[in-house]
Amino acid sequence: MEKVVAESHDLKKAEANVKKAQAQLDAVNANRWVNISANASYMNMVDVEHPTSDQGVRLPPELGGFIGQALHTDMSNFQIPDNLFMAGVSVSQPIYTFGKIGNAVDSVHSAFKMSETSKEMTRREVAYSAADLYWTAKMTDEIVKLAKKDLDNAKTSKSKLTATGRASRGNLVKIETDIASKEINLSDAEFNRDTAHRMLKIFAGIDMDEELHLTDEFPSEFAAMETKELTSTPQWEVLNEQVKMYESKASSQRANGYPTLAAVGAYDYMTMGNDIGHMFDKSGSQSAYWGLALQVPIFTGGLNRANATVDAMNAEAARQDLDKAKKLTTEQYNTAIRQYNHLRDNLVNMQNARDLAAKAYQFSQSRFGSGQTSAVELAEVASGLYQLDIGLLNAKYKILMSAESIKKLGE
Repeated sequence: MEKVVAESHDLKKAEANVKKAQAQLDAVNANRWVNISANASYMNMVDVEHPTSDQGVRLPPELGGFIGQALHTDMSNFQIPDNLFMAGVSVSQPIYTFGKIGNAVDSVHSAFKMSETSKEMTRREVAYSAADLYWTAKMTDEIVKLAKKDLDNAKTSKSKLTATGRASRGNLVKIETDIASKEINLSDAEFNRDTAHRMLKIFAGIDMDEELHLTDEFPSEFAAMETKELTSTPQWEVLNEQVKMYESKASSQRANGYPTLAAVGAYDYMTMGNDIGHMFDKSGSQSAYWGLALQVPIFTGGLNRANATVDAMNAEAARQDLDKAKKLTTEQYNTAIRQYNHLRDNLVNMQNARDLAAKAYQFSQSRFGSGQTSAVELAEVASGLYQLDIGLLNAKYKILMSAESIKKLGE
């Protein structure tokens, strides 16, 4: 069963979802911290009138005349260096966002918890499926053994019948019919066993050519199961976190209508030159600032309120799903415990009935061999024993799966 859990694609997908949720949480958390960005650019300006000139860029006459008048200088021959380098860095640190970031982080944190708990739900589902696959395969093994034994008993009875030398035609036909029917039963049982084994190999990642050894046997006795109150399940935890997620998200949407205060700062550097090799011969122009920035949303057409209402209604829907799940899962859990104890209590009587049927078959077989009973009576007794063997095996399977259901729902 451990191999089935290890090879489960659903569990691997759940693990990937946990990692994805962690990355989403890290991404939202990053909005809390300082943001630093840098930029750098180089430009070679082109004189449109003389694109091949290496003398820089001449000011347009109109602009040059305007500047010349303002500075009382002749600008007709003034040229701008055509190589320009600019670099800068800016810093921003949120100070207060009225819950935009905090509620968004809480929302994604709940989503992360949901992914972790969903992984546990998946693990339990996979463990339950693994147990089902194993005990189904084991049951088909046992049914094959019972079918072989039933067929062998019929063949033995035929041998005893013919050994006496006075077998009636009716008894002989009846027992030959039973043998043919039991050969079909054995063939069906072997087909079901092979199918169950293939399914177990597929989900456990075992090669089809590899022999399968099922070491765990069906228990002969089962301990009593105490009735316990179901206080929590992974499903409830997921739905509870879903409620919290949508509530936090709604609060974050409402906060989008409030101001945002941040500390900001920047530094910029610029230098120019007639050629690249001499751009940094002189110190360039520098500028810097720091301060506070306040961003105030004025009108969004009701977008924030509408989004908050959507999330609030999603939270209410999740809350209703949680209440419903508590009722249904509690009943399923209690039913699984009742079924376990009910089947366990009946197992002793079923075992006694099976043992009595086995004795009855031995008596009938002995009488049949001595000609004191008919093949019809022998077939009825054999069929009764076979059905009780199958019923006993099926009861043990149901007890084991009831125990697995209890583990899945509330362990």
